[in-house]
Amino acid sequence: MADMMWAGRFSKQVDDTVNAFNSSIAFDGRMYRHDIQGSIAHATMLGDCGIITKEDSLEIIGGLKEILADIDSGKLELDPSAEDIHMFIEAELTKRLGDVGKRLHTARSRNDQVAVDLRLYLRDEIAEISKLTAELAWTLIKMAKEHTETVMPGYTHLQRAQPVTFAHHLMAYVWMLLRDLERLQDTAKRMNYSPLGCGALAGTTYKTNRKQTAELLGFTAPMANSLDGVSDRDYCVELNCALSLLMTHLSRFSEEIIMWCSWEFKFVELDDAFATGSSIMPQKKNPDVTELIRGKTGRVNGDLLTLLTIMKGIPLAYNKDMQEDKEAIFDAVDNVKLCVKTFTPMLATMRVLKDNMRNAAARGFINATDCADYLVKKGMPFRDAYKITGTLVAECIGKGLTLETLPLDEYKKMTDIFDDDVYEAISLDTCVKERKSEGGPSPDAVKEQIALAEKALEAFTV
Repeated sequence: MADMMWAGRFSKQVDDTVNAFNSSIAFDGRMYRHDIQGSIAHATMLGDCGIITKEDSLEIIGGLKEILADIDSGKLELDPSAEDIHMFIEAELTKRLGDVGKRLHTARSRNDQVAVDLRLYLRDEIAEISKLTAELAWTLIKMAKEHTETVMPGYTHLQRAQPVTFAHHLMAYVWMLLRDLERLQDTAKRMNYSPLGCGALAGTTYKTNRKQTAELLGFTAPMANSLDGVSDRDYCVELNCALSLLMTHLSRFSEEIIMWCSWEFKFVELDDAFATGSSIMPQKKNPDVTELIRGKTGRVNGDLLTLLTIMKGIPLAYNKDMQEDKEAIFDAVDNVKLCVKTFTPMLATMRVLKDNMRNAAARGFINATDCADYLVKKGMPFRDAYKITGTLVAECIGKGLTLETLPLDEYKKMTDIFDDDVYEAISLDTCVKERKSEGGPSPDAVKEQIALAEKALEAFTV
């Protein structure tokens, strides 16, 4: 095995087991592009500041670009025995350029190098996840436009509560996703500061230009404190928090779809391409996609706990514990992308069984509130109206009737305020259409929601 790049202090080679234990290239190798991007910016600055010659700077940049092209093409494979992606690329550069390659790491440490790599990588991942999440929100909006008058039961405690529309239900998730997008955007904003130039922890004695490297890499500015620049991973934690919330929203929606697919509900039917069967029960059509999303939500939440636990007891500045941050945040990012990519086409191809939704809404006395409101609008105090309606519901249950089928004379036994118009007031269509309050489920109110959501979503759509 070749000498480690840092081997001068040591009198013997690192034990093979320790080297394998210490190595991170198996997972941080995915950051090769961002590592090279950061190194090109660093080499440019070194040349411009006269810390190395301009000729050496240009040769290093050329060598780095060649390495990038070779990795992209498959000509150069990552060495699994390398300590990390940073040492692999530097060693490869030195192999190609000799002493010139050895000048790249001037005024830099792996501590600020990995910190800038990770920020660059996650910045790109946030952009990709935001794009996928926006596509999901647009899909839901498209579906909502098709179902502004599709009546379904709204639930509390999983008990039928009040009538809503399927469009209204879908739009609830659109607003959740919009907040998820805002959180991702906020995380990216706070993440977008450059740690490059912070060195190991105390900066450098070289006259570097950190503003230049920050600008070259598209950062807002350099980080103001060198210790902070290399020793915190709050941006990973914050991103994982945002991803956990996004997954929680997907998981809740998945739970509903799982229920809706069951014969007990039968509100929707998944396309065959997004369902699986049973090895023994030929009649089964299982919503495995949504079940996996529920499971992967636990996994992403576990990644968050991993990051918090890693960071909770580490003194400043860098500690090797922090190497463990990458697998956790990479796992969270990978699983979120996988889930959203699968969830969106599953929803787009899902068949909505409108009649079953309406039939369910017709049962369960979900128009009881509207019956009480009928009395209130005719002058009765709400609590009195509530009690009368509750008594009528109990009577209906005892007689196997509904509020719609209960004879008018039974209504009038409770109060003469009731008249023939009560049946119109408690009809499903009326119950939904009259809920015109801002944010409500009436077709008109939902159309207003859709317009607002479309305007908000345009800001996240490239």
